[in-house]
Amino acid sequence: MTQPLLDVRELSVRFETDHGTTHAVDRMSFTLASGEVLGVVGESGCGKSVTMMALLQLLPPSAVVTGQVLFEGTDLLRVRGPQLRRARGREIAFIFQEPMTSLNPSFTIGRQIGETLSVQLGLSKRVARERTLELLELVHIPAPQRRIDEYPHQLSGGMRQRVMIAIALACDPKILIADEPTTALDVTIQAGILDLMRELRQRLGMAIILVTHNLGVVADIADRVVVMYAGRKVEEAEVHELFASPQHPYTIGLLGALPRRGARRLQEIPGRVPSLTVLPDNCTFAPRCPRRSDQCVAREPALAKVRPQHLVACFHPGVVEVAV
Repeated sequence: MTQPLLDVRELSVRFETDHGTTHAVDRMSFTLASGEVLGVVGESGCGKSVTMMALLQLLPPSAVVTGQVLFEGTDLLRVRGPQLRRARGREIAFIFQEPMTSLNPSFTIGRQIGETLSVQLGLSKRVARERTLELLELVHIPAPQRRIDEYPHQLSGGMRQRVMIAIALACDPKILIADEPTTALDVTIQAGILDLMRELRQRLGMAIILVTHNLGVVADIADRVVVMYAGRKVEEAEVHELFASPQHPYTIGLLGALPRRGARRLQEIPGRVPSLTVLPDNCTFAPRCPRRSDQCVAREPALAKVRPQHLVACFHPGVVEVAV
């Protein structure tokens, strides 16, 4: 088999706090092939963003990270200095959740994009400005000659997000990590951002990890999906397989919560996400699961194949009719 572009093995992240140890990510494993779009979904607080930041050592020093993050065979958790700086931005780019807080309000967008080009690629100011204009055109920002000298507050939310994408694309990375790229944007702007990411994937051939809680976004663009719950991977499948035949009760609950024509009210998953300060030795979803059995509260289910490309961590997997 061809070696994956990115191979994450048994990644765990914990934080020591005044209230004890928080196990934010527990033995997370997944792969990413060249040119593939991988969706990572789950509720807020399930560990999606922490997982992504751990890949590039972007977490604070207080975080304890174990496992392996193999990028083209090199473990990114072990590299330091220039090698790590090259991985950040040049090889793997990150789009953070909120562009208004990620962009510096004191500098023009042209300066912020140009700084990436100067620092990472050593371009002169003139060449960096020319490349910045090309990037603004690439992400379909209108009137780039004018926008390049504007500040973030002068742009709409959709255009700020496009600026973040332009910064991420500045060095032609092999992987783009997009953390909730459509959050807080209206539906039409969301569609435009997704169309842009689809276009960039086709034109540039980059692989994308799309982190989101919106299953509609995943269905629209992803090839494969990883479902996380309470810091653990509970299901993984190709996108069409996941929507046609979800196996884990949590995934079924997420799909059941999607708006449906004719439904009187949205379905909800009863209960709450468990505290991550205590890492249970059983199924973390058991307190909320309608299929719970004694086996579920006695030990943790292992990830098992239900089909060749479909993994699920559940003692009682299977499709059930979703109420509407």
